[in-house]
Amino acid sequence: MSKVILTNMCMIYDKETNEVLVQNRIKSWKGIAFPGGHVEDGESLIESTIREIREETGLTISNLEPCGVIYWLNDKTGEKYFVFNYRTSEFSGELFDGTNEGDVFWVHKDELLQLDFAEGMKERLPMFLEKKFAEGFGIWNKDDKGRLIFR
Repeated sequence: MSKVILTNMCMIYDKETNEVLVQNRIKSWKGIAFPGGHVEDGESLIESTIREIREETGLTISNLEPCGVIYWLNDKTGEKYFVFNYRTSEFSGELFDGTNEGDVFWVHKDELLQLDFAEGMKERLPMFLEKKFAEGFGIWNKDDKGRLIFR
């Protein structure tokens, strides 16, 4: 049986300032992305997203809106990697300066495209910002990083 990895990502949007929260990831998938992480055994997708956001940002989020799924398939090993994407404008708490995952900071929505994104993150933005795509699918392996196709 092939290995299945479940992860999450969430765009947090501040309606008052027109800013989104980003993370400058330093451990894996380096560069700017929205915060998120892995789904642990025994927790739901939404519970895992709320936990990951609290651990990486200090914020408590609620009222998560699904905005698409990314599905990567390793065509050599059969490994499947899913990213469940959410967005919300409902949050509370104090923002961390940073964690061992990387710094988190607010950026105005109009300046978002000027950032140094993690590989492939820029192509995912319409999923979060415009509700344009429901799914991204890509094939990858150690020799080929792959490319996502959005639908």
